[in-house]
Amino acid sequence: MSERPQPSDRSLYSISVAAVPVGLTIPTLRLYEEKGLVMPERTEGGTRRYSDADLARITRVSELVESGVTLGAVAMVLDLQDDNADLNSRNRGLRRRNTALREDNARLRRQNDLT
Repeated sequence: MSERPQPSDRSLYSISVAAVPVGLTIPTLRLYEEKGLVMPERTEGGTRRYSDADLARITRVSELVESGVTLGAVAMVLDLQDDNADLNSRNRGLRRRNTALREDNARLRRQNDLT
């Protein structure tokens, strides 16, 4: 059984539709793609398809640009933010694993004390 994609991962929007909620022009979205800031999926015919995650990323780019950050620097900021989110996720996983190991260790010690 295949897993259903999450709504944020599904590429649903054409470029003209995607431009509306983010408040940008089509040429701006094309520029963001050209600079590698967003990479929408493409249909077999080459039509761009944006997901909710793409729109969120475009909004982040736009906010950074509006605050005076250059497009080159935006790429670095986004990479750092993505790396930070990944590290935070891994850290949470490691903490959960550490807690489980401590609990297992305590359980084994109690069992050893009983024998």
